[in-house]
Amino acid sequence: HVQLVESGGGAVQAGGSLRLPCVPNGYTYREFCMGWFRQAPGKEREGVARIDSNGYTSYADSVKGRFTCSKDNAKNTLYLQMNSLKPEDTAMYLCAAFKLVDRLGILGAQDYRYWGQGTQVTVS
Repeated sequence: HVQLVESGGGAVQAGGSLRLPCVPNGYTYREFCMGWFRQAPGKEREGVARIDSNGYTSYADSVKGRFTCSKDNAKNTLYLQMNSLKPEDTAMYLCAAFKLVDRLGILGAQDYRYWGQGTQVTVS
């Protein structure tokens, strides 16, 4: 049973930073794609970042230069570091995972099978 667990959300002022961990419990694929998505009320789910098991990363234009994905293999944890936060970054943030795919760039939600429950980020 695969369970992705996000945490680290909260309320922050514009210009501030947050780091969101995602722990993929029970995930056994050695090669994987891990995506970060966000969804604001009344808006579609938006892919913002991706990190693969081989270290490849990709970011949406709206977060490029401000958000960074990383992974700590020893802790089996992936992170989304969010700096210079803006009010428009306010959303529920979710991590997602599935097998490695041979395509570059931000993947769509349909490319992922496993999802976390989400963590709320509010920027004022």
